[in-house]
Amino acid sequence: MGDFAVLVALIMLAVFLFIIALTGLRIVNPHEKGVIERLGRYHHTAQPGLNFLMPILDSMRKVDMREQVVDVQPQEVITKDNVVVTVDAIIYYEATDPVKLTYNVADFYGAATKLAQTNLRNVVGETELDEALTSRDMINAKLREVLDDATDKWGVRIVRVEIKRIDPPVDVTQAMHRQMKAEREKRAQILEAEGQRQSRVLEAEGEAESVRLVADAERYKREVEAAGQANAITTVFSAIRNANPDDKLIAIQYLDSLKAISNGSANKVFIPYEATGVLGALGGIQELFKDRANGAPVIEVPSNPSQPPSNLT
Repeated sequence: MGDFAVLVALIMLAVFLFIIALTGLRIVNPHEKGVIERLGRYHHTAQPGLNFLMPILDSMRKVDMREQVVDVQPQEVITKDNVVVTVDAIIYYEATDPVKLTYNVADFYGAATKLAQTNLRNVVGETELDEALTSRDMINAKLREVLDDATDKWGVRIVRVEIKRIDPPVDVTQAMHRQMKAEREKRAQILEAEGQRQSRVLEAEGEAESVRLVADAERYKREVEAAGQANAITTVFSAIRNANPDDKLIAIQYLDSLKAISNGSANKVFIPYEATGVLGALGGIQELFKDRANGAPVIEVPSNPSQPPSNLT
């Protein structure tokens, strides 16, 4: 009976020790790290996986090492040009040292929120409204740098800061809308005027080019006609010179010219003075016709060809 009681006691003791040993096992997830304390003091940092703690003596605080978000509540900020705007921002951070994050700050979320609000007022307050609306990247960079320096002792790294919105007052927004509308209308008028100017310039250049082309065509036409007439005159002159004409032939051609002149509507015909020498050969022409009528082969030229024949009308 006594042995049985001892055996039961030993079994109960083993079960108790086994249960206590199980309480010392801790599992740390891959995105976490554990801060282990022994008797109230920091002992070591547990890595992800299965970790064994001394039962009753050790305790562990898990720290999430993933990137976290702090939503800064909208707040009113006065810009450099004394305009009250409402600014809303978001802060992204990640823990770098779980020990500092555990012991150096009690409420990191609340501390980060208050710190972001204070520095947001300082950064936005140093800029004017137009610069704040158009330079959000600059504000984000400055705010991230300031917060990163301030939270370094807390074992946290500020990844980035994003300004969600910057809302000016209603009257300022309306004034900005009117300003943008006026600016766009001005740009539209400038573009329209520039388009009209370019259109007129192109039209004038087209007309000038057309006039130039017409003038070039007319000049080319005249040059071709003049060259043709020169070639014709040269050809006729060469033919006459090669034929070796006499006074009789010239007189006959002159009579043909007089006939063409007399066919006009004029009542009077002026004969050039230089034509008297040619008309002197008319007597020889009369004899030519007589000889042809009689069948004579030889034509005699009058001895005084400068005197025109008496029967010429």
